[in-house]
Amino acid sequence: MRPARLEAFADGVFAIAATLLILNVDTQVTDGDLGDSLTHIWPSYLAYAVSFVTIGIMWVNHHQLMSQVDRTDRRFLFANLGLLMCIAFVPFPTRLVAEHIRGDGARDAALVYGFTMVATAIMFNITWFYASVGRRLLRADANPAVVSGITRAYLPGPWIYLTATLLAFVSPAASVIAFLAIAAFYVLESSILGNSA
Repeated sequence: MRPARLEAFADGVFAIAATLLILNVDTQVTDGDLGDSLTHIWPSYLAYAVSFVTIGIMWVNHHQLMSQVDRTDRRFLFANLGLLMCIAFVPFPTRLVAEHIRGDGARDAALVYGFTMVATAIMFNITWFYASVGRRLLRADANPAVVSGITRAYLPGPWIYLTATLLAFVSPAASVIAFLAIAAFYVLESSILGNSA
């Protein structure tokens, strides 16, 4: 099977996950003084921005991965399904962070968010390495430099996210700031250094 159908399905999942993020912000607006309510929910704006950019980075990475794939098989499809399941889950921990970062649940919210990112990075690795090891599912003309670049970019992902996640035991706010820094880094890295694909 060619990857076009998988890409169309994946694009739908990415679009829905990104759209659900704004509903998390919308539910934070309460009755009473609108100005106070809009000011009080500033963590929701920040959580929305970080998660939207993160989902956008994942969409770009998925597109780059699929641009190297020539065909799919059942194992690859199930690996992709696991990846998309993680991405579709992102709005839930985003809401937890937005609602609890200033309260007693801050650590748990940051941990749920972080472990979601770790799981997503692991699934990116599983999906990519299943396709790329031995060039199992790659295009015959896949550029070795691009393939190597994707591999180098994916390998540290789970460890980077795990480090930011474990930071929540020391400071949930620092953990959330680390996720923001990771998103900013990947935007800069892919737009400045990643123009080869």
